[in-house]
Amino acid sequence: MYNEDKAPKKLKITDPQIGLEKAMSWCAYQERCQQEVRDKLFEWGLWPEAVENILAELITQDFVNEERFAKAYAGGKFRIKKWGRVKIKLELKKRRISDYCIRKGLKEIEEDAYTETLKKVLRTYSAKLKEKHPLKRTYRLINYAQSRGFEQDLIREILSADKS
Repeated sequence: MYNEDKAPKKLKITDPQIGLEKAMSWCAYQERCQQEVRDKLFEWGLWPEAVENILAELITQDFVNEERFAKAYAGGKFRIKKWGRVKIKLELKKRRISDYCIRKGLKEIEEDAYTETLKKVLRTYSAKLKEKHPLKRTYRLINYAQSRGFEQDLIREILSADKS
């Protein structure tokens, strides 16, 4: 049975100054985009005018920087999760990052490292595949790499180079 006494209390902040200090601390911990900060401030219970004022102050004091966020996000998702450019771009768009910042973020990914990562992703998945039919195997490899956010033409190029 659900016990209301044990439920975590939702943090409600009504003082914009406390909201600003808490947001500064939250942004200093990890790179954040404007939308994440805006959502968190609303979650804390601040009203729209206070949210926009706090966000403006965070940007002025360089706690929130969309370009820096895009670079950190793209680099991290590529290195740690082995995501391709397509998936990274979609996720940045979901966070309402500008096209300019997205381009800057994607430039953080070196072409050689990108190609090598795709090759490694394909090799790893290929080793797990039990499919013996060559066309079905290729189809599955392409689908898998695309689901990871890699471009189809690059996937095909690497797969055809491996065959020869």
